[in-house]
Amino acid sequence: MKKHPHYGHVIKSRVSSALWQAILDRCARTGETPDHVIQSALAAELDIKHHTLFQVSTSTALVQGIYNGCMTVEEIKKHGDFGLGTFDELDGEGIMFDGEVWHARSDGSVVLAANDELAPFWATTTFVSQVSCALSVVSSWDDLCQQLDQMRSSQNIFTSICIKGVFKHIQYRVACKAEQGIDLVSATNNQAVFELNDCRGTLVGFWTPAYAKTLNVPGYHLHLLSDDKRFGGHVLSLSATNLQLMLAEETDFKIALPESADFLQADLNIDPSEALAKAEGAK
Repeated sequence: MKKHPHYGHVIKSRVSSALWQAILDRCARTGETPDHVIQSALAAELDIKHHTLFQVSTSTALVQGIYNGCMTVEEIKKHGDFGLGTFDELDGEGIMFDGEVWHARSDGSVVLAANDELAPFWATTTFVSQVSCALSVVSSWDDLCQQLDQMRSSQNIFTSICIKGVFKHIQYRVACKAEQGIDLVSATNNQAVFELNDCRGTLVGFWTPAYAKTLNVPGYHLHLLSDDKRFGGHVLSLSATNLQLMLAEETDFKIALPESADFLQADLNIDPSEALAKAEGAK
């Protein structure tokens, strides 16, 4: 057994002819790879449930202004302990960390989200770190992205990201409540923007492959939660030293689609990339 330079371990093992044939039969039936079948079987046998990214709705639906909540926080918690999203009518930013869901509001406050709160969009996983290292200096958002690029093993796999430490400076936004149907770019023109110095906290989020742009925000998407739970929101820019980075690949993807009339009738065939870049970036 040897360790992959970025992710996990490579195991060499003999299996019976009958077991190997069963694996091949499963692959032929489902389209899975042998690696995936073996890892899934081991995870099930050892009762390890991770590396599945569960998502509520799509980024394209958000771009089109479909903000009505469609799943409760209580239900989302059944699918993971780590993630981010937003709340009914785009009312603030959501941060999920260590199994708790926090609601960052546009007035700057952060509260523990109630189980019956609704989310129109959310991404969650059970976070189990596969890569852990220190980031000695982060000079900007672009610099952070470039460093993270060096840590990922593939351009085609969703990646969960957790970064802890003291942020010398961090700028973040919190979306303000918006009416259903107002497009995301227009809605986030009214976002509340905050800045902090010497903030001790955690960044929670994901990297999404470009091919999945109609499902989630392509590239890096991170939310801040301060250690004292007083501050939080969607990260726009930052600088820091001596940060702790943890990454995990999410090789399974599951999505729950809304069944509302707005979603069913929406035109989701657009390319949301430009709108997402405007809505998610600094103004």
